[in-house]
Amino acid sequence: MLQIIADGLIIGSVVSLGAIGLSLTFAILRFSNFGHGELLAWGAYFALTLLSVFSAVGGAAAAKIGPFSFGWPLLAALAGAAVLTALLILALDTALFKRLRRQGAITLVIASFGAALALRNLLLFFYGGVPQYYSQDLQIAVALVPRSVSGGMRMTPDQMLVLALTAVTVLGVHLFLKFSTLGRAMRATSMNPQLARVAGIDPERVLRATWVIGGVLAAVAGVFAGLTVQLRPTLGLDLLLPLFAAVILGGIGSVGGAVLGGLIVGLAESASVHIVGAEYRAAAAFAVLIAILLVKPNGLFGEPQEGR
Repeated sequence: MLQIIADGLIIGSVVSLGAIGLSLTFAILRFSNFGHGELLAWGAYFALTLLSVFSAVGGAAAAKIGPFSFGWPLLAALAGAAVLTALLILALDTALFKRLRRQGAITLVIASFGAALALRNLLLFFYGGVPQYYSQDLQIAVALVPRSVSGGMRMTPDQMLVLALTAVTVLGVHLFLKFSTLGRAMRATSMNPQLARVAGIDPERVLRATWVIGGVLAAVAGVFAGLTVQLRPTLGLDLLLPLFAAVILGGIGSVGGAVLGGLIVGLAESASVHIVGAEYRAAAAFAVLIAILLVKPNGLFGEPQEGR
């Protein structure tokens, strides 16, 4: 049971980070962005490219930190990937979504499908279809061997760090949205866009901030997924349905709900893998989603709103 919980928390931490950006996008931009999963994949591969550059500059001495399989180059690559992913989604918004906002949510959803297909195929074109890893050295790969933590639960140092960094990131996003001026403007726009404009809030500034936060969190989630499992071009597609399940489960527009929903989805998938089989992991997550929505139709923290 402890191992199921540990594996579920690891899966759920990745899903939670991606779900926060997706939830904010839906709450503020008023459409479901089906291209959000590809941002996770692009963020992960951006980090892979930057890692090769930083590793060459830093040399072998920077290849590993303590018990972890990575070193300072990957941390620098993660920061760079977050910036590049944010720029990618801003460019996509300028070239596509901004031109179609007046056409309504359905048009934006269909456009996001097209954007997802384009981004996925560009990823295949540039990086190929072979799975890759951040840690290539066999000696470094020893750090990927799970270690006993307590009560028979086994985790790698990388997985433990991912859990800790996820908690810090989620706390940072919560504090930003609650106490910063821009965060309060984003919450106000989410609740009532028309009243927010009357109050003097710049909607374009809020939209840009939403895209940037979503892109940064997607990059972090993608790197964490690649660090704990592997990099593959279908990473975004594989995580897309769990991301939407987490958002709907937690309540659309709720950051805390997205985090809790992601953890529940991760635990359901982990339990399915250990008890039934890996092929039923998606079905288990959606079975939990349906069961909770029968009791809470608006999600765990969602509130009924007109016009949604």
